[in-house]
Amino acid sequence: MKQNTCLMVAGLFQMLFAPTAWAADQPLVTFKSLSPEVALEVAQAAFKECRADGYQIGVSVVDRGGNLQVTLRDRFAGPHTAGTSYRKAWTALSFRTDTSELAKITRDGPSWAIRGVTNALPLGGGVPIRAGDGGLVGAVGVSGAPSGDADDGCARAGIAAVEDKIAF
Repeated sequence: MKQNTCLMVAGLFQMLFAPTAWAADQPLVTFKSLSPEVALEVAQAAFKECRADGYQIGVSVVDRGGNLQVTLRDRFAGPHTAGTSYRKAWTALSFRTDTSELAKITRDGPSWAIRGVTNALPLGGGVPIRAGDGGLVGAVGVSGAPSGDADDGCARAGIAAVEDKIAF
């Protein structure tokens, strides 16, 4: 009896904490994604951070499928910033890494071909948004600050503003 209980507990543990072992056999999958309200909070916090630093920017947030949820553009931001911020967010989501890192590895390295992917924009300012369990739930992109590092800082400030809400 004790051995059967241990086997059942081990099986339950594997089902709960190693979903990749059985998920392939399931006909449906479930996942987490940002709500529009939280996506808006991310965008507003990034916007506020850049504005406080004196930057006129565009900021976009995409959900885990790469679909646009929010775009904000400050009144004096360049006309390109809305589209560029979307592409940075989409790129961070699609390649599951921040675009500052992608800028480095696509410059001369073996991943240079990423630059040829439609909509991909490996310039600093796109950051994946992850839930507390590490799952990818969306991405934010910022464009218009004087450097990719400054765009990146504003994007990270947007994520920091909602970390307590997505740490589930």
